[in-house]
Amino acid sequence: MDATPDDLLELDRQVCFALAVASRSVIGVYRPVLEPLGLTHPQYLVMLALWGDAPLRFGELAETLRLDPATLSPIVKRLEQSGLIERIPVEGDERTFQIVPTPEGGALREQALSVPPAVIERLGLPVERLLALRDELSAVIAAVDRPHGGGHAV
Repeated sequence: MDATPDDLLELDRQVCFALAVASRSVIGVYRPVLEPLGLTHPQYLVMLALWGDAPLRFGELAETLRLDPATLSPIVKRLEQSGLIERIPVEGDERTFQIVPTPEGGALREQALSVPPAVIERLGLPVERLLALRDELSAVIAAVDRPHGGGHAV
């Protein structure tokens, strides 16, 4: 059945609405799982990036996480105040620094290994479906990154 022009504006037909609700809902699932680690979801993402690729310069971290520096800066500051990361000046450039986990931040990685299985259990979906969803979302991200997006409003 073809959609009429008015049908195109129905809320439940909007990809942006489905993505926004799914995002908030999944992040809500992470909240109680991350609480024992003392991390918020944005802090968890920073730590994941650093556990995988440290040291990272601040700009590299912002690019990796797709966050603007103004959004990332307070997250980094809180993690630093918590003793989980530290800034190391880059020799020869006093305005640039690298970010690395502290020994405490590195040790937290071991506890974080329980996060993905706990989230999968709480979602109650087969891992294969979650991996397929991740791949589909990656394709959406890639489409948005292409010049001129996809061209169609959805």
